[in-house]
Amino acid sequence: MNAHILINLLLTVILVVSFEVQALSPNYYDHSCPQADNIVTNAVKKAMSNDKTVAAALLRMHFHDCFIRGCDGSVLLDSKGKNKAEKDGPPNISLHAFYVIDNAKKALEEQCPGVVSCADILSLAAKDAVALSGGPTWEVPKGRKDGRISKAIETRQLPAPTFNISQLRQNFGQRGLSMQDLVVLSGGHTLGFAHCSSFQNRIHNFNTQKQVDPTLNPSFAASLKGVCPAHNRVKNAGSTMDDTTTSFDNIYYRMLMQGKSLFSSDEALLAVPSTKKLVAKYASSNEDFERAFVKSMIKMSSIIGNGNEVRLNCRKVR
Repeated sequence: MNAHILINLLLTVILVVSFEVQALSPNYYDHSCPQADNIVTNAVKKAMSNDKTVAAALLRMHFHDCFIRGCDGSVLLDSKGKNKAEKDGPPNISLHAFYVIDNAKKALEEQCPGVVSCADILSLAAKDAVALSGGPTWEVPKGRKDGRISKAIETRQLPAPTFNISQLRQNFGQRGLSMQDLVVLSGGHTLGFAHCSSFQNRIHNFNTQKQVDPTLNPSFAASLKGVCPAHNRVKNAGSTMDDTTTSFDNIYYRMLMQGKSLFSSDEALLAVPSTKKLVAKYASSNEDFERAFVKSMIKMSSIIGNGNEVRLNCRKVR
């Protein structure tokens, strides 16, 4: 075998091995840790029984993880020394329920030490958060590895609640996500709570001509101003994302069409015909929304990061 053929063969082997390392599969832990899914589900179920905000927190945490360096569990790392980690970046200050991931990891380490990555635990927990809130369930592709880098400054890459449709298109597109994925994943706002700072731009000094965003339903805007006055000093003041904040459903889309969304980025979904049509579709059919949500969640959670290890502690690298 000459050198040229040997080099080509080696390159082929390297490419195949690299692909296999990166490939995700629902069956990844079937032999190494067959109880992985159930262990994570139990941890999420226990937490949700004590705290109704856990579901929204886990779903948002997973989203914020995948949008920075891919789904590599970097959002779980604690700041250390001079390095300020993602969880301490401005958009992530309100993230919580990290203890749920810690509890799941502890149980997994007792059952199958050093096998299940923190990134996979977070992806599984997000699925459980949706399913246990009355939403759809799905087989989570697994095999992610944990990253070693987490920088607060990189959280500026996250889509902001003030983004317009062009900014959202670019932000999602950079991660291989389509405009349909944008509309569908925005439906995750059906769970949770938003602080006044996330939507005050719509209810106070909107522009030089108007105090309030004219796309907002007037009575809805008035109610928001009631809980978020111009000089609000209540630390955790804000509003639920929709009227059924602990149930995963399509109410978010119905309220959006009625001028009752919180974020500028929500209202932006009505700015162009293609996304507006999807909003209307999901507002009229919860079944269509759930089916699409599963596909977009699997797509987003399969954004591979540069992780190459399985952390023993989700808060710190080995």
